[in-house]
Amino acid sequence: MSSEDAGAALENLWAGEFGDAYVERNRAAAKGREDFWRERTEQLDPGSVLEVGCNIGGNLRPLAELLEPTTLAGIDINESALAAAGKAVPDADLRLGSAYEIPFDDDSFDLVFTTGVLIHLSSEGLGKAIDEIVRCSRRWVLCGEYFAEQKEKVPYRGHDEALFRRDYGGIYEQRHPELKLVDRGFLGASEDSSWDDVTWWLFDQG
Repeated sequence: MSSEDAGAALENLWAGEFGDAYVERNRAAAKGREDFWRERTEQLDPGSVLEVGCNIGGNLRPLAELLEPTTLAGIDINESALAAAGKAVPDADLRLGSAYEIPFDDDSFDLVFTTGVLIHLSSEGLGKAIDEIVRCSRRWVLCGEYFAEQKEKVPYRGHDEALFRRDYGGIYEQRHPELKLVDRGFLGASEDSSWDDVTWWLFDQG
């Protein structure tokens, strides 16, 4: 399978019934995320924020309590997820779109981020998505994903090529040396939150 075909196959997977099922499993995605986003908004004071792969709005919902909702935006490849996000955060600018071709102009947002999205991209498409994220950010990029020193392929609900652990922060730094790492942390799984052992990196390109 070519690199283009691999990326398209994963997008089709998440855009269809497989992605719809994920939406149903993650209705409580916003649980316990308030403290993390309060800390980040106090740290950065962003005037605008884009989430790439916003799903049902699990991050945009707590952000809408901290920032003006009209300054928030999100894209997702799954229509059901985007419809749910629209109900959760009706004043945000939500668009159907791909991480490989984000439907916003260069330098459109103070902060652009992903959580648990890059882990589902093919190796061939990952660099393109990272480039698009950096392109749309005028200042900060935040990446929250599953970490491993070396790439690890993780079987995921019957699929062998749908989830990968990697050193995502290191990939950002290698691909975009203009980025400066300003913070990093870990969000562990617990009964009190919907985080799932996520390592996060915060970069500044200002």
